[in-house]
Amino acid sequence: MTAASSPTSKQGFPRADSVDVLLLLEGTFPFVAGGVSSWVNQIIRGFPEIRFGAIFLGSRPEDYGDMRYSLPDNLVHLETTYLFENHGNPPVMPVKAPPGTMAEVKRMHGLFETDLKHPDCAHLFSNLMDEAGPDGQITHEVFLYSKEAWDFIKRSYRRRSTDPSFVDYFWTIRNIHTPFWRLREVALRCPPAQIYHAVSTGYAGILAVLLKHRNKKPFILSEHGIYVKERKIDLYQAQWLKDNRSVFEHDPSRVSYFRQLWIRFFEHLGYVTYQAADDIVALYEANRQRQLHDGAPPERTSNIPNGIDIERFAPLRSQRAATPPPVLCLIGRVVPIKDIKTFIRAMRTVANRLPDAEAWIAGPEDESPGYARECRELAAQLGLADKVKFLGFQKLTELLPKVGLVVLSSISEALPLVILEGYAAGIPTLSTDVGSCRQLVFGLPGEDEAMGASGRVVRIADPEALAQAALELLTNAPEWHRASEAAVQRVEKYYSQRMMFDRYRALYDKNFQWQA
Repeated sequence: MTAASSPTSKQGFPRADSVDVLLLLEGTFPFVAGGVSSWVNQIIRGFPEIRFGAIFLGSRPEDYGDMRYSLPDNLVHLETTYLFENHGNPPVMPVKAPPGTMAEVKRMHGLFETDLKHPDCAHLFSNLMDEAGPDGQITHEVFLYSKEAWDFIKRSYRRRSTDPSFVDYFWTIRNIHTPFWRLREVALRCPPAQIYHAVSTGYAGILAVLLKHRNKKPFILSEHGIYVKERKIDLYQAQWLKDNRSVFEHDPSRVSYFRQLWIRFFEHLGYVTYQAADDIVALYEANRQRQLHDGAPPERTSNIPNGIDIERFAPLRSQRAATPPPVLCLIGRVVPIKDIKTFIRAMRTVANRLPDAEAWIAGPEDESPGYARECRELAAQLGLADKVKFLGFQKLTELLPKVGLVVLSSISEALPLVILEGYAAGIPTLSTDVGSCRQLVFGLPGEDEAMGASGRVVRIADPEALAQAALELLTNAPEWHRASEAAVQRVEKYYSQRMMFDRYRALYDKNFQWQA
């Protein structure tokens, strides 16, 4: 397991004939900045003796810009696949599904609908995925053009759909299933690996399922957030999903059929992934419990919290002013899930009470330009154009000594690295009650909790509560210093990078032995 130089692809990415650990990444490193991507970069660099490969799964090329990270030397293989890129369909041709194939498809869908926990579910899915290629029984042409597939879709619509539009149902089914053929192409061409490590369920998890099924190598799943939960949030907000019910059929309390269809699809993918994984890692106990609820076998689950390089941030403590700076800093992408607008609205109240206060937003704006524009417009409408500063990407070692509070106003988080990095620099946090943030602020029962609160936690989407909590800390220096001391103690005892690496080293070693 030694790093070595590799040839490069036409895109300039490294290529290797084989790797030790193949990371399967959906919409993260190296093209998207943020907590999960930072963690991936951290893990690769933390094990220089391991030859890593990475498969990046994205939606479409135009949804991503340049790489946000320089590639570590021991990342010896990188390739990209865009699941919804328009490659065009195969030429229309008469094609017949092989005998028995659609019967297996029908049986699998029936189990998914009525008995998801049946032991044959995951096995059936893996076998059918293995047939999804030119050399298999379920080619893309069979799915698109065979009479048997057409009849199956019609029957499914009549039996299950509550939306009156068959056309929309037909195209939704096509869109849902098309990525499976792309995933199989990736599985056929990616380099052999000793361990497959997916950083989510969803499409990355299904690729890991297929690779394990084909190559009989161990599969580790690490979930930061719970993928199915996050996709539900996205789908509830999505404007592209149709609801063709008439005003008399429409029940506002019921989610539209096509939203339900996509949600069930991701729930099924999650269940199959949990069943196939040899080790399932959550960041904290509440997420592990959610994994168990969604079908993860208990004996395969564990918690490994994020950890940070404390030595990198500890010297920043001596650079702070004697009194807490009146600067509230949100470090993260300017996207709806971070609920930047609540942070901006809270700043109106803070500025009324604390005229010197400023709100800094340190993160990229290009992932959701329309939302970023709305945030800037909101700041101007509230008379905060000179108070709310959009800084773009910043080096944290230069930023944090000037900050009084690290703020998260998110509607969904897992175990945010920015809170831990702020703690290591001696900065309390103010967070919404999402993910593990309550645990990070108040500690787990026992010695952790006895350290005291390292900040404040408030409800989601409550700008007034966010503002009042910020004022409590920024206008009370003794309380701010108590929170700062608790932050330093907590991160040093429970969230060091060394502890995280030790846990993952044990996991990798166990699985290397498993396949030896």
